[in-house]
Amino acid sequence: MNDAVRDDSLRLAQPADAHSQEEWEAATAAVLRKSGRLTSDDADSLVWDKLTRTSLDGLRIAPLGLPDTSFADVARPARSGPWDIRSLVSGLSGLSGVDAKSANEAALVDLDGGVSSLWVAADETTDLAVLLDKVLLDLAPIVLDAPIGAVKVAQGLLALIAERGTGLHAATNLGADPMGALLRDLPLAPDEAFAELVDLARLAQGIGVRAIVVDATAAHDIGASDVQELGWSIAVGVAYLRALTEAGFSPAVAAALIEFRYAATDEQFPTIAKLRAARQLWSRVLELSGCEGVEMRVHAVSSRPMLSKYDPYVNMLRGTVAAFAAGVGGADAVTVLPFDSANGVPDGFGRRIARNVSHLLIDESHVAAVADPAGGSFAVEKLTADMAAAGWEAFIQLEEEWTGANAVGGHDFSPFRDRVAAVAAEREKAIARRKRPITGLTEFPNLAETLPERPADPLNDRAVRYGASFEALRDAPATGKVFLATIGTVAQHTARATFATNLLAAGGIGVEVAGATSDAEELTGKYRSAGAPPVVCLAGSDKTYAAWGADAIAALREAGATHVIIAGKPDAVDAEVDDAASMGVDALAFLTATREKLS
Repeated sequence: MNDAVRDDSLRLAQPADAHSQEEWEAATAAVLRKSGRLTSDDADSLVWDKLTRTSLDGLRIAPLGLPDTSFADVARPARSGPWDIRSLVSGLSGLSGVDAKSANEAALVDLDGGVSSLWVAADETTDLAVLLDKVLLDLAPIVLDAPIGAVKVAQGLLALIAERGTGLHAATNLGADPMGALLRDLPLAPDEAFAELVDLARLAQGIGVRAIVVDATAAHDIGASDVQELGWSIAVGVAYLRALTEAGFSPAVAAALIEFRYAATDEQFPTIAKLRAARQLWSRVLELSGCEGVEMRVHAVSSRPMLSKYDPYVNMLRGTVAAFAAGVGGADAVTVLPFDSANGVPDGFGRRIARNVSHLLIDESHVAAVADPAGGSFAVEKLTADMAAAGWEAFIQLEEEWTGANAVGGHDFSPFRDRVAAVAAEREKAIARRKRPITGLTEFPNLAETLPERPADPLNDRAVRYGASFEALRDAPATGKVFLATIGTVAQHTARATFATNLLAAGGIGVEVAGATSDAEELTGKYRSAGAPPVVCLAGSDKTYAAWGADAIAALREAGATHVIIAGKPDAVDAEVDDAASMGVDALAFLTATREKLS
């Protein structure tokens, strides 16, 4: 270390560099006043309200944590060093143009590229001998995902190792999760599925591997919030513990057979807190069960609902943030879904980018060098504590609803589904109003893009993507274009014209732009040259609206416009308009109505 660097490091540690909360509030308030989010009369302390956001669970996520924040001890992750990089390989029947051989080729490329375990989606028709050809099963853990015919698929794996004369890696998991499958509405007979759970546990115990995955993404994929996902996972984990102990397993042995899977989203702090809270909750369950020495095994997978099939390259960014949060949150294994997963079965490029995300985070950013990087952060610790408390309440609620159920078939999921549906509706409302923007879909869409063509993937049927309503509009582009009646100079109309263009494009609607105009006559001439489409959107500044906006609307209506929209508030011009587009508008309703007028 040279003297300059040494001097700087010493200087930063001096008491003179400490700053008070009031100083931070003043500096932050100055920035918010420049952006108009605070007025000169507002107190500096209002920055907390302005910058604190509320999650779908009602949890407050503050911009900073404070030293006086109180929180409970968190169960620290047991992982030491890099996480297990796990890729998803699908051998499901019904894939168009994909077979077990091509899935095997993808798996081998992944393993050669640094993947350390395989998550295998399979069913009774999957040829595991082909799919896992040349895979060293004693070195690479296999986690099965076969909700239909789980025992037969597991038996196929055991037959394969018997034929090869080898064993399975201890982190292999036979993947039983009947309650997750039922939540996904898969065609299972509940009592039979419950019996299979016990059968798989006995099989796994006999060969020294795990048997069960509590797949909380089953809840996440239908719209559950973070807290609901937590509550579901702990409730299902407890249900499986009870089932196994009633079948003769000790609590410790039963707990050791279970692995948990959670969704990691691009909301990094809630994801970090969720994974840390999950360990805290499960640790408490194990403590009450008398098996405190068993470590929780966590697999985090980047959220399928958060992906977009439009502008799919943005999914690379979402996946990177999700993987970072999963690693910081202490996940033992991390799967980044390829960026083109929403378009169908991912190709080789998508898979390579996905696995390299973890390599970069581990080897370049050294995220895995510390066991619990978020530990001690007041903001993260507070959010973890809040999420754990709310998650425990969600768990207790499910426990009360399932009281007396001693088998999978005895659990009533209807109240839980209703609560999830309510949260999903709130999320949908926020997305419709673009308060939860989806880049490339609801924000900055590109109508000229060419989507990557991929074979259909039945795994996409498991999840409802957050932008599904907007994707449906884009799937069927509007039959005509809106005339963007830009009034005034380019400088005067650019801001609102850009806003309107992006908003309309989010609904698959293109525009014909007038360009700079000086009066109603010139604007009307350009309108006629564009073919006089029935829908017109006026875009200009408040000053030009006041000067000749009303004349422009009258002239456009006389020239054939039947539906006039104004970019801005409806009272921004002294004339009647049919609709208005401004910040906070229900974009989904606006776009649907506009498309109807175009047709």
